[in-house]
Amino acid sequence: MGKVITLRLKEKELGFIKELSSKENGDRSYAARKLIDYGWIYFILKNYREGKMSIGKAAKELDLTITETIELLADLGIKSPITYEDYLEGQKVAEELL
Repeated sequence: MGKVITLRLKEKELGFIKELSSKENGDRSYAARKLIDYGWIYFILKNYREGKMSIGKAAKELDLTITETIELLADLGIKSPITYEDYLEGQKVAEELL
């Protein structure tokens, strides 16, 4: 069982919770948790897209494998911030380390 917290929400935010709960299963607590999850996913993917986070870090924060994260990014049309030149440089460094 999770912890209980108190939040002060605006009417608009309460409306989001009510809307989702009416479309899902009528449980406002579930809807609030779901919206928090969606917000976290958005935050992580936005940071990745802006180059502030690696694919590995994003996968870890989302509790997904790198492959699952790449598939999620592709499904959402989010392209990698890494250029082809960055990729080639990474390959060069990896070869030097081996």
